[in-house]
Amino acid sequence: MSVLGNRTLKRYRAEPAAFITEVLRNPETGMSFNLLPAEIKFLEHALRTGPNGRLLYPQLVYACPKKSGKTAFAAMFMITTIVLLGSRYAEGYSAANDYEQAQSRSFEMCKRIIEASPLLKSEADILANKIVFSATGATITVLASDYASAAGSSDDQRV
Repeated sequence: MSVLGNRTLKRYRAEPAAFITEVLRNPETGMSFNLLPAEIKFLEHALRTGPNGRLLYPQLVYACPKKSGKTAFAAMFMITTIVLLGSRYAEGYSAANDYEQAQSRSFEMCKRIIEASPLLKSEADILANKIVFSATGATITVLASDYASAAGSSDDQRV
């Protein structure tokens, strides 16, 4: 059965932490992730939806001390949100101050986690700057936060 099947998705939408611990694998060890109590609470609260199926809190912030696994958790959260809550053609973006940082941090971690997770690996096409989930067409894409790269403009096109 596909991890993206309706019955499975319904269960994991109700328990997003279970999706992470049962489906996603730590690329360094190949084992399940062990979430911190604060991460579990964040997932339970952050991924709550209203009667219309939309997130109650569309803007979220998770903070913790340096070297506590924020990049890995950000990647787990991105994958979880796109797979569990994203509809057809949902879009997730890995953004940072510049393209290299956006690609080398959380996007790279998303790629590694998906590649290490047998139940998701066959569901995703992993490209250099994009991950496409074939069953839904949902994507995770690298995006630099500077306006020029987002808009596709050139520095020499000044008004």
